[in-house]
Amino acid sequence: MRVLDADAAVADIADGSTVLVGGFGPAGMPFTLIDALVRQGARDLTVVSNNAGNGDTGLAALLAAGQVRKMICSFPRQSDSYVFDGLYRAGKIELEVVPQGNLAERMRAAGAGIGGFFTPTGYGTILAEGKETRTIDGRGYVLEAPLRGDVSLIAARRSDTLGNLVFHKTARNFGPVMATAASTTIVEVDDVVEAGEIDPEVVVTPGIYVDRVVAVGAEQRIAAREGAHT
Repeated sequence: MRVLDADAAVADIADGSTVLVGGFGPAGMPFTLIDALVRQGARDLTVVSNNAGNGDTGLAALLAAGQVRKMICSFPRQSDSYVFDGLYRAGKIELEVVPQGNLAERMRAAGAGIGGFFTPTGYGTILAEGKETRTIDGRGYVLEAPLRGDVSLIAARRSDTLGNLVFHKTARNFGPVMATAASTTIVEVDDVVEAGEIDPEVVVTPGIYVDRVVAVGAEQRIAAREGAHT
């Protein structure tokens, strides 16, 4: 695990990458890393996230920069998702809608080395078209595939120098599963402490899943999160 600045941390993200972006709205959104990716300029990206950005900051800023070819998410449309809405209506971005539980489980499957799983969610709907289905104990199920990323960008409360992570309340949403599902995991945190300073009982994501850490400071992270609401 390496501690880098934000621009160095995202410097090698290539055009055409699949990028897993944490967050449930602004909660857990890696604003600093996304801003660095906007400056870096990688294009033709497939982004996987719970929703399609809020307001003009974070993921919405990446969309507005024209760097995303396809969005895979659960909630593409909400009151302040006007950036995505405009791109989609203009035919400038592709969309794959995945039910929220399926989205999380597909990434968990990727991280756990599971080749796929059957779920009743989506059975009998257009979301199941083209997918294998099966009846189990009288109930219809759909086969869902693992969802892997080239890179994951997530936010956590704190890291130690080995990359062990703790999260802050609801910011612990998609970050843990995304950390396991990507080839490279990059995390922004409030601060980095020495190994041994985090109680092992509260570690959520073990450092083995973390490649790069960016320490941005609590004040900057709070300001970015609050700015997303203005």
